[in-house]
Amino acid sequence: MTNLLIVMVKEPRPGRVKTRLGRDIGMTRAAWWFRHQTGSLLRRLGTDPRWQTVIAVSPDREGLQSRVWPRDLPRLVQGRGSLGDRMARLIRRGPPGRIVVIGADIPDISRWDVASAFAALGSSQAVIGPSEDGGYWLIGLKRGAAPVPAKLFDGVRWSSPHAMSDTVRSLGTSRIAYLRTLRDVDTVQDLSR
Repeated sequence: MTNLLIVMVKEPRPGRVKTRLGRDIGMTRAAWWFRHQTGSLLRRLGTDPRWQTVIAVSPDREGLQSRVWPRDLPRLVQGRGSLGDRMARLIRRGPPGRIVVIGADIPDISRWDVASAFAALGSSQAVIGPSEDGGYWLIGLKRGAAPVPAKLFDGVRWSSPHAMSDTVRSLGTSRIAYLRTLRDVDTVQDLSR
């Protein structure tokens, strides 16, 4: 069974990434932080033999041609739409097996966390890594044994304290495992912690 880790990234240009953080520390510094955080994350997770790592890039054309991301990691385009539209498309187009999707703004994510997510998908249909703000830093689904829920991510209020509960609702009757709670970085307060 394939284990596929998808890391969603945006081209780290000032004003395009981490704009809430950018309002606090400046757009250039926020883009710099995101670029270096993502590079560190990809070095930590991208070479683990227990899974294949791919980068889902945005914007599509610029991300595919970017020299910022490691050349040895395959790239997929995120495409258009809301975050939910893009994540659902990546999951539905993935190969049969276990698929885990993460963002790049979680400094504390480790190989152990990703391995735990894939292990949880052995007995559950979905796995979620909650974040402190009501969202989540990881979502994973098992493809092949059961279809991906038709309403996956429908009605999710992104960037709100309801993002995780809305996502759980969109998973219907899927058996869900939960991982440890981690913190993402959206503001200068998050960064200082």
